[in-house]
Amino acid sequence: MCFRSKARTLETEVLCFLFVAEEGSQRANYMQPSKIIPLIPANATPATMPGAPAAWPRNAPTSFHVLGKPSGATCNLDCTYCFFLSKEKLYPDSRFRMTDDLLEAYIHQMIESQRGPEVTIAWQGGEPTLMGLDFYKRSIEYEKKYARPGTTIQHTMQTNGILLNDAWCEFFREHDFLIGLSLDGPQTMHDTYRVDKGGAPTFHKVMRAARLLQEHRVEFNVLTTVNAANADHPLEVYRFLRDDVGTQFMQFIPIVERINENGEIGFQDGNQVSERSVTAEQWGTFLIAIFNEWIRRDVGTVFVQMFDAALASWVGVPPALCIFSETCGNALALEHNGDLYSCDHFVEPKYLLGNIKQKHMIELVASDRQRQFGLHKRDSLPKYCRECEVRFACHGECPKNRFIETPDGEPGLNYLCAGYKAFFKHIDRPMRLMTELLRRDRAPAEVMLILAAEEAQVQKAFARAGRNDPCPCGSGRKFKHCHGR
Repeated sequence: MCFRSKARTLETEVLCFLFVAEEGSQRANYMQPSKIIPLIPANATPATMPGAPAAWPRNAPTSFHVLGKPSGATCNLDCTYCFFLSKEKLYPDSRFRMTDDLLEAYIHQMIESQRGPEVTIAWQGGEPTLMGLDFYKRSIEYEKKYARPGTTIQHTMQTNGILLNDAWCEFFREHDFLIGLSLDGPQTMHDTYRVDKGGAPTFHKVMRAARLLQEHRVEFNVLTTVNAANADHPLEVYRFLRDDVGTQFMQFIPIVERINENGEIGFQDGNQVSERSVTAEQWGTFLIAIFNEWIRRDVGTVFVQMFDAALASWVGVPPALCIFSETCGNALALEHNGDLYSCDHFVEPKYLLGNIKQKHMIELVASDRQRQFGLHKRDSLPKYCRECEVRFACHGECPKNRFIETPDGEPGLNYLCAGYKAFFKHIDRPMRLMTELLRRDRAPAEVMLILAAEEAQVQKAFARAGRNDPCPCGSGRKFKHCHGR
């Protein structure tokens, strides 16, 4: 599953600063755009970058993100919806362990490939903690060896939490790791699909991990997949995460499992989905229900990645969530043996760019093949999407979900389109209000006061309305047939 932001779920530096500045904590000190200055010139050469390619690739991005998978697809759980477990088949004779020489090469190339002052080292799986704590201690040593003066290195890890203990948490705290913890809601919902290799439930082990992270003051997000087991219970999920787990930072990821003609799941083929998948309507309803509660009581205290990314679109700054960008291609996946793939969701032979042991990472990232992969997201957008009123916020979402037809029969429509369209239309006015607050240098949380005052006025109007009067809500129906029922 995707886990991308050091700035918790506030995935743009602009929004992170604006949302949390009022808290007066260190969260208000993430870099503002004015502080971003390139440490490496665009025409950098081996003279300034030892070990880099002979000439800096023409299409090299200023920065990019890599999900490192040091243990490949291996995991100590057997989550039934996990699309990545099947990737073991790509490496039938592998031990699925990143070697130290490859670890060093990865850290070295990752650091020297970024032109800005920040480098994010992100670990995922499978389950990355299977590598053992010493592996990550060696990673830190390599960072110290290759980091340039003025470079800030941020660390993230997505984990199921099963192996976490005091030693892990002390290490995370010492090196300021941001942890993504996978938890699908209350016990019954979580244990429906998130089971161990013996089919046993894992809820209590994950909750133990959450408490350990809190005790050691380790920053963490909760990543919750939205699937057939929890999709119809949005408020129960949200309130559990907020009130029982006590997390302020949430990511919701829709489970969409495509089934190919061979009945296989986990590859980008086929236009049918598994019974575990969320429907488009469920996804929209899920987001809307949580948004309705969040916008009335939790703005500025609870941070939901999807809502933060949406606000970026309304404000007019580029969304840091790649799924909502017009193009993609700057979020790649590195396998345990050095193979670099176009995207975490496209770890398949036809999306293999090469191996960083044979070719420098920046050359693979800047290759024409990867550039075309990123541009295809925009260029393959159906007319139905290009003319959509909420395209600015969606841009067709992730290409992995574009496998159904538009109403007029054009291929390439996103399977979740109806849900996203309903959600983005629903949040339009609150987003406009928050955008205006930001432009006035006011806190977005003030939107809660505005909406509360408006709702109080509506309730007063309801109280005064006669049964046969027009409903104050503006529906055009009589009050007795609308809100007066």
